[in-house]
Amino acid sequence: MYAYPKNQQSADQQVKDENECFASAKQQSGVDPQAPPPATKTEEQKKAEQQAAADNAKQAKGGRAKGAAKGAAGGAAIGAIADDEAGKGAGAGAVAGTMVGGAKQRRANKASKQQAAQATAQQQQQEEAQSQGAYQQGIDKFKRAFSACLDARGYSIK
Repeated sequence: MYAYPKNQQSADQQVKDENECFASAKQQSGVDPQAPPPATKTEEQKKAEQQAAADNAKQAKGGRAKGAAKGAAGGAAIGAIADDEAGKGAGAGAVAGTMVGGAKQRRANKASKQQAAQATAQQQQQEEAQSQGAYQQGIDKFKRAFSACLDARGYSIK
């Protein structure tokens, strides 16, 4: 912001007026524009939060056991139809079912972790946007108070 004297105020008077208006605007707005803006989280902090969210995501359990049960039932049925021993078919089916069930469980867990990390990233972005918006509103409020004060003292503000 620039202040230009309208009434031939001296440079010393302008400095005095600007300092007084600065103090008044700071007190009225509750904002010190010389203070640094609110700190944002570093990339390391963001990644750590996302990893923590992913680690805390609900993990599916029991995929291997469910797969084994389904495989055993299917294997027993096939063994009985083929006139083999149902027990051998059930055993083979249980092994295959365990592997399939475990793979499904791992995929589900991976998807859950990714969703948790994405949700955390979105929340971080929203928090930063809100923080920056609040800071900018405070700066705008300070500028209005500062401008009004200098205008009342006979300065043109640009």
